[in-house]
Amino acid sequence: MEEILDEVMETSEDTQRGKFLTFSVGKEAYGIEIKFVTEIIGIQDITEVPELPDYVKGIINLRGKIIPVIDVRLRFKKEAKVYNDRTCIVVIDIKATSVGLIVDNVAEVITIEDSNIVPPPDIKTGFHNRYVRGIGKVGSEIKLLLDCDKLLNDEELDKITELV
Repeated sequence: MEEILDEVMETSEDTQRGKFLTFSVGKEAYGIEIKFVTEIIGIQDITEVPELPDYVKGIINLRGKIIPVIDVRLRFKKEAKVYNDRTCIVVIDIKATSVGLIVDNVAEVITIEDSNIVPPPDIKTGFHNRYVRGIGKVGSEIKLLLDCDKLLNDEELDKITELV
């Protein structure tokens, strides 16, 4: 995890294009544009806050900054899983708000050229489509590329922003 974090931090603004932090949730592999990622930390104590959606696990104190954390498994309507030593919190910025995403494990930083990214299938029934901005082809694998701005809608973001 340390090497991945170093790579995230060393990636400057002009070299961020096409770079994605990849991670897994269940059997699926996801990617987030590196420009949204501010840091990767191991799982830590989460303070629960009442009356929030079940996928909002609560808040953490990261060096004096209060950060709401959401469980990506629950957000994507997957079965809850006990956190372990591979579980990470990927801290991202969504519309100027820091949010922690709990993921099963972080894989690597990869480059995916625009020519290897296709739009998601236009299936209105799939809940994933709301969060997926593209599908990245990496060799024989595919990565579901998340649209960070759509992980939380404005109302959800407002609710979470009140916590900090």
